[in-house]
Amino acid sequence: MIRLFPHPGLTVLLIIIWMLVLNELSFGGFLLGIVFGTLVPLFTAPFWVGRSPVRYGWPLIAYVLLVIGDIVVANFQVARLILFRRNRDMRSCWLTIPLDLRSTEAITVLAGTISLTPGTVSADISTDGRHLLVHALDTDDPEAEIARIKARYEGRLMEIFR
Repeated sequence: MIRLFPHPGLTVLLIIIWMLVLNELSFGGFLLGIVFGTLVPLFTAPFWVGRSPVRYGWPLIAYVLLVIGDIVVANFQVARLILFRRNRDMRSCWLTIPLDLRSTEAITVLAGTISLTPGTVSADISTDGRHLLVHALDTDDPEAEIARIKARYEGRLMEIFR
């Protein structure tokens, strides 16, 4: 069964995305989604050598809910900054975050999470993969912001990507 579905999470995700793209619930569309969801991971499996095992379940669900909550809160914070602060009062800065993560998938998820949250954007990763360059729109304490990102996101990703 593992050989037919080398990446079951990707299979389910592709089926869901296919149904969303179709924008209708039909048996034929679902069947075609199953075909795509099976064939794409099957043909791309040789390129996924040495990938980190992902811990599905509560840690992943908790992480997704945390990120969604942070995105909502950050939207209001950025809107408040834009509407009620003058541009010269902004304290933007570049943060260099030292990474404890070693998995490229986990680092990619961390960079994506940071970029999805309004007010911060991932700009670059060092060539050795040990530092992430992030731009923060407004922060009064860069060290505290780095510690918050590491504790809030990186620690949880270390649980998800063993």
